[in-house]
Amino acid sequence: MWAEVGHFALVLALTISLAQSIVPHIGAWKRDPNLLAFASYASFAQFAFVALSFAILMRAFALSDFSILLVASNSNSAMPLPFRVSATWGNHEGSLLLWIFILAIFGAAVTAAAKLPETMKARVLAIQGLISASFLGLTIFTSNPFVRLHPAPTNGFELNPLLQDIGLVLHPPFLYLGYVGVSIVFSFAVAALLEGKVDALWARLVRPWILLAWIFLTIGITLGSYWAYYELGWGGWWFWDPVENASFMPWLICTALLHSAIVVERRQTLIVWTLLLAILTFSLSLVGTFIVRSGIITSVHAFASDPDRGVWILGILIFFTGGALTLFSLRAHKLTSEVSFRPISREGGLILNNILLVVATATVFLGTFYPLLVELTTTDRISVGPPYFNRSFVPLMFVLMLALSAGVFLHWKRDTMREVLFRIRWIAIAVLAIVLVLLFVFGLRRVGALFSLGIAAWLVFGAIAVWFVRARIGQVTLKRSWELTRNTPRAVFGMILSHAGLGVLVAGIAVVTTWQQEEIAALPLGGSVEAGGYRFTLENVENGFGPNYQVQRALIALSLNDETLRVLEAERRYYPVSKSVTTEAAIHPRGVTNLYASLGGPADADTWVVRVYYHPWVIFIWLGPSLMALGGLVSLSDRRIRISFLARRPITRSSTMPAE
Repeated sequence: MWAEVGHFALVLALTISLAQSIVPHIGAWKRDPNLLAFASYASFAQFAFVALSFAILMRAFALSDFSILLVASNSNSAMPLPFRVSATWGNHEGSLLLWIFILAIFGAAVTAAAKLPETMKARVLAIQGLISASFLGLTIFTSNPFVRLHPAPTNGFELNPLLQDIGLVLHPPFLYLGYVGVSIVFSFAVAALLEGKVDALWARLVRPWILLAWIFLTIGITLGSYWAYYELGWGGWWFWDPVENASFMPWLICTALLHSAIVVERRQTLIVWTLLLAILTFSLSLVGTFIVRSGIITSVHAFASDPDRGVWILGILIFFTGGALTLFSLRAHKLTSEVSFRPISREGGLILNNILLVVATATVFLGTFYPLLVELTTTDRISVGPPYFNRSFVPLMFVLMLALSAGVFLHWKRDTMREVLFRIRWIAIAVLAIVLVLLFVFGLRRVGALFSLGIAAWLVFGAIAVWFVRARIGQVTLKRSWELTRNTPRAVFGMILSHAGLGVLVAGIAVVTTWQQEEIAALPLGGSVEAGGYRFTLENVENGFGPNYQVQRALIALSLNDETLRVLEAERRYYPVSKSVTTEAAIHPRGVTNLYASLGGPADADTWVVRVYYHPWVIFIWLGPSLMALGGLVSLSDRRIRISFLARRPITRSSTMPAE
C-alpha cells in the first residue's frame, strides 16, 4: 500500500506543479492578489506531497521492502542500514526523486524566506513549478520508483559495491543542492525578463541564492573528489571524467555569475550579461543531468542507459534553455543601463574575471563533448584526457589568478594602473622573494611548480592584504585596528577566505603533482617498498568477512628511519551477490601529506601486488575548497546579504523596459 501512496503523491505533486506554473502568471498579468497568492500555497503543497513520496521510498529501502522493483534491484538486507538508506538515491529513479525533492525544498524556501514583490515572487514560483512539472513527468512516465515486483524475492540484488560508502551518503545530496539551487537563479532571471525590471533590489535578492548554490556545488565537488581518491585505490583526485566535468562547468559559470551579480548590485551595470549567465548556469546543470542519465557514457557515475529517458531529459534541456534564450533575445535588448566605467576599475576587473571563466568553461565543454560528437558522427573513437585540459584550461586559470589579487584593490568606476601597482607592491615583493628562494633551493628543474607556488602565495597574500588594508595594520593603534576589523562586513572576510582557499588549493595541486611518488611492487610477506623516504612492509594478509562481503586485509607496516609509525590496513573486498571486487585504500596523514597504500590481487602463490603513494601536501587539495565554501557561508551570514534584510533596502537605480 505504501508504494501506491508514494506514487499517488507524485501524481498529486505533478497536478499541483502544473497549476503552479500557470495560475501565478495569470495573477501577475491581472494583478489579482488571490491568484498571486496561489503560487505560495502551491509550492508548500507540492513540497508536502514530494516529501511524503520521498520518505516512503526511503522507508522502503530502510526496511528492505523487496516487493518494490527498485529496492530489490539496488539493495540487499545484508547491507548496513546507512548504505540501505543512501541506496535510495544510488540509482536513476531514486536520485531523480531526490532531485525533485530538493527542487521542492527550494521552492518552499523562496516562499518562506524571500520577501519579494508579489508579482516577482509569483513568476519565480511559477517557473519553479514548470521545472518541477517537467521532472515529475519524467519520473512518473519513464522512471516510476514505485513499480511493484511480484513475487517479491526473499533477498534483493545489491547496490553497486563502489557506492556502498559514506561518500554516497554525503556527495550526491550536496551536489544536487548545488545543481538544483541554480534553478532558483534561473527562475529569478526569467521572471525579471518577464517583469521587465532588473534593479539593485533584484540583484540583492538573487545574490544569496547564487551564493548558496555555489557553496553546495563547491562542497559536493570536493566530497566527490575525496571519495574517488580513497575509494578507487588509484591515488588520484581528479581525472577530467565527463561526469566530473559536468559538475565543474556549472561551478565555473556560477562563480562568474556570483561576481557579476555584485556589479549589478553595486553599480547597476552588466545587467544583460548577468541574466545570460544565470540562464547558462542552469543549462549546464541540465547538461550534467543529461550526461548521467542518457546512456551516452559508461561510468560509475551513470545512472541510466534507457534512450527514452535520455530523449525526455534532452527535451527538458532544449525547452528551458531554448525558451529562456529566446525570451532573452526578445527582451534583453530593451534593458537600459547608463552607468559608465573605465577598463581599469573594479567593474573592468570583474568583467575580465567573467570572460576568463566563461572561456575556461568553453574549453572544458569542448573537451568533454568533442569525443562524444566524433563517436556519434563517425566510426572513430577518441579520448580527450589531462594533456588537453592542462594545456588549454590551466593557462586561463593562471591568468585569472594573477588578476584576482590585484582586482580586489581596484576602485569602482575608475582607477589608474600606477595607483593599483602601488597598492599591491608589498604583495608582489613578498611573492617575488618566495619564488627566488624556491629557485635557489630547487633550481630550474621545477620551474612550473615554483611558478604555481608563486601564484598560490600571490592569492593567499593578496587575500590577507585586504584585511591589512581594512584594519590599517601598522598605521593605527592595535585597538583601532581591532575596531576596524570588527566593523568590517562579513562578506569581506568571506571573500578573504575564498580567495585564500583558492591559493591553498593551487599550492596542493602544484606540490602533489610535482613531488608525488608511486611504487607498484609484488611483495612476499615481509617484503617492503619505499616511497617518499617511507618504507611500506607487507606483514600479513588475512581473510575475513564483512556484513555483505568477503575481505582480504593486508597489514602493512609504515616506518620512517626504521621506526614504525603505524600499521596500515588495506583491503580487497569481494561481494558475492554482485560478484564484484572493490579496493579499500589505507591512508595515513602526516601533517598535510598522505601516505597511501592499496592491495591488488596475488601476483603468484606467495606474493601480493601492493601499490603505495607518497602524496605531499595533498590535503591542501580538499582544505582549499573547504575554505572557499566556508568563505561563502561567512558571506551568506552578512546582514547585507541575508534575504529578509535585503528586501527592506531601498532601490537606488533601476533598469527597466516596458512591462509585459
